[in-house]
Amino acid sequence: MYTAKGQLDRNTLIRQYQPLVRKLAHHMMAKLPANVEVDDLIQVGLIGLTEALSRFEATQGVQFETFATQRIRGAMLDELRENDWVSRGTRKSQKEIEESMRRLEHRLGRTPLESEIAADLGMSLADYQSLLSKVRGSQLVYLEDMVGSDSDDEDTFLDRHLGDVDANPLNVLRDLRLRQALVAAIKNLPEREQYIMSMYYEQDMNLKEIAAVLDVTESRVCQLHSQSIARLRAKMRSH
Repeated sequence: MYTAKGQLDRNTLIRQYQPLVRKLAHHMMAKLPANVEVDDLIQVGLIGLTEALSRFEATQGVQFETFATQRIRGAMLDELRENDWVSRGTRKSQKEIEESMRRLEHRLGRTPLESEIAADLGMSLADYQSLLSKVRGSQLVYLEDMVGSDSDDEDTFLDRHLGDVDANPLNVLRDLRLRQALVAAIKNLPEREQYIMSMYYEQDMNLKEIAAVLDVTESRVCQLHSQSIARLRAKMRSH
């Protein structure tokens, strides 16, 4: 990976880490609305990779892949923030789905089915599933806020809302309750949605890989993934 002069071989490294850029882009796509193009993320990610090559210093004691991953993700997130990909209409639809879930769970005393949510929203099941695909991105941002981020310099949901937990015993108790509530909410998801959450977040599988395991289409995984996030957000709004 180094030239005869002891410098990083940029061309070799760019070729070597292009799959990493693609992986990060595809993994991020499930967090974004349908109008975002994966090729755009890949192009921005390659710019982040190039910047990582320019700034990396082996003497810092950090592996290049770790350093590059942070730069690539950062470049993609900066691009998304700058362009504000999530429309007001998408945010409105997202809130309507969550409100419907809360109403139905209160009325039924259990987790509502897809067909019940669709009926409550006054739409067909097909239209509701199509809506899930459109609102996927704006939901996941909030889940990442709650469970943390891969980047060390980004605050978690707990950091922003609970402050210095060590300084206040009440905050320690709130921290514990919030974490317990999130774990309980995940355990109460329908079985298939629990599997999807586990494969996506714990096993780092992308939507295509999960679809192959479950023997469904990738778009169906995307819908179920969005629905599980909406269920969690509906549960966690009270904490």
